Amino acid sequence: MFFDVRAAKQLQPGEHLVVDGCEGLRLVASASKMTWTYRYKSPASGLMKQTSIGPYPKMRASEAAAVWETLRAKRAAGIDPKEYQRQQRKPVAPLPAAGAPTVRDVVQDYITKHIEHERQEAGATAARRALEKLLEEEPEFAETPAAGVTRSTCFNILEDRKATPTAAQKLRSMLGAAWARALDAGRIDEDVPNWWPTLMKGKLKSKGKIVGGEHQGQQRRVLRDDEIGVLLNWLPNMHELGRDVTVMYLWTNARGVEICGMRPEFITKESDGWWWTVPKAMTKNARFANAVDLRVPLIGRALEIVQRRIKAVGNSGLLFEDARSEQYTQHDFSTYIYHLQPYSAKVARREVDGLVLPVTHWTPHNLRRTSRTMLAALGCPRDIAEAILGHLPPVIEGTYNSHTYDAERRLWLTRLAKHLERLARQARAPARP
Repeated sequence: MFFDVRAAKQLQPGEHLVVDGCEGLRLVASASKMTWTYRYKSPASGLMKQTSIGPYPKMRASEAAAVWETLRAKRAAGIDPKEYQRQQRKPVAPLPAAGAPTVRDVVQDYITKHIEHERQEAGATAARRALEKLLEEEPEFAETPAAGVTRSTCFNILEDRKATPTAAQKLRSMLGAAWARALDAGRIDEDVPNWWPTLMKGKLKSKGKIVGGEHQGQQRRVLRDDEIGVLLNWLPNMHELGRDVTVMYLWTNARGVEICGMRPEFITKESDGWWWTVPKAMTKNARFANAVDLRVPLIGRALEIVQRRIKAVGNSGLLFEDARSEQYTQHDFSTYIYHLQPYSAKVARREVDGLVLPVTHWTPHNLRRTSRTMLAALGCPRDIAEAILGHLPPVIEGTYNSHTYDAERRLWLTRLAKHLERLARQARAPARP
C-alpha cells in the first residue's frame, strides 16, 4: 500500500485520490471535507456503488485500509458492503410494536390496492390466488412482522418452489412489488431491505411443459402447412365451440381472451366489409396510454362464424358461451385441446374411439404463432403483420406513425384466408399414384 500525503493536501473539491494496492479505496474531496470511500460492483446487480468509510485525516490511511479489507471480503462473499455497514450501525432491534404490519398485511394491501385496480379481472384473480395460496401454505411466514423477514427466509420460500420456476418467478416479482409498495407508503421502515428482486435471479427458468411426466423443453411450435390442412379437415370431429374458436385463431390472429370476449356490439358492417373492433380495455395493451382499439377484418370462415353466432346470442350477451350460458373462456378452450391430445389421461378413458387429434403437441397459442408465420411466408411486411397481431410499434415509431393499416389488414388476412383454404383442399385431395 502507498498513500501520498502531499497529494492528498493538494486535492481540490470534486477530485479524488486512489490508493495503490487497495483497489476501490479512494480519498474524495468536497468543499468542506475529505472522506475515505470504497467503490465496488454490487454483488447483486453488478452496478457500481460507493460507501463511505470515514473522515480524513481523523481516520489514517492504515485504518481506512483495514476497513477496506473487511468490506472487500464481505463483497467477495456476496454481501453488499453498504448493507453490511448499515446492519453494523443498527442497534439490536426491539420486539415489533403492536400493530406492526405482518407479511399478511403487506400482501393483502398489495392485492386490494394494486392488483385489483391495475390488472384485468383474469390476471388479478390468478395473482390473488397465487399470493393467498402462499399465505395459506406458510402460516408462520404470513404472521411474521414484514420488517423482520430475513434474506434466508425469502430464499427458502423460493427454493421450496423452484420445481415450478415460472410460478416461483412470478411470486418473487409480486412479493418484491408488495414490499416496495409498503416501503413507499411508509408502512415499514425505509431501512428495511427488500430482498425479493435479487434472490435467485436468473436461476428460476422454465424447463418447458410436462407431457407424460417428462419436461419437453421450451418449444415455439409452428404447425406445418400439411399439418394445418389435416387439422382443418378434422375440425368436424370437434364440438362446435372448439371448432369455431380454432378457426377464429387461424383466420384472425387474435388472442383467445379477445375471441372469447366477443359481443355483437363489437361487430359492424362498413363500406369495405365486416369489422370486429376489440375495445382497448379488452386487449393486452390496455395499460399503455398510446394503445387503441384493435381492428380485425372478418373474412371467409371467420365472418361465417360471427354471423351465425350473432343470431344465437344467449343470456350472457357473448358470441362464445357454453351450455350454462356462461362465457366460454380461453382456459376452457386450452383444456379442451389438451384433452384431445394422445398424451392426455382423459383420452384413455374416453369411450368414443378415434377422438384424438391427428396433429399433436400444440396449444392454442401455437395457432396464433402459426398464422403469423404464414403471413411472413406470404410476404406480408413486418409492420402490417405486427399490427394485425395487435402488437404496439416501437416507442419512436409509435409516436410519429399513426396510420391504422385498415386496408392492409384486410388485404393480408384475405390472402391468409385463401392460403388456409388451399391447404385444406390439398389435404383432401387423393394422393397421386
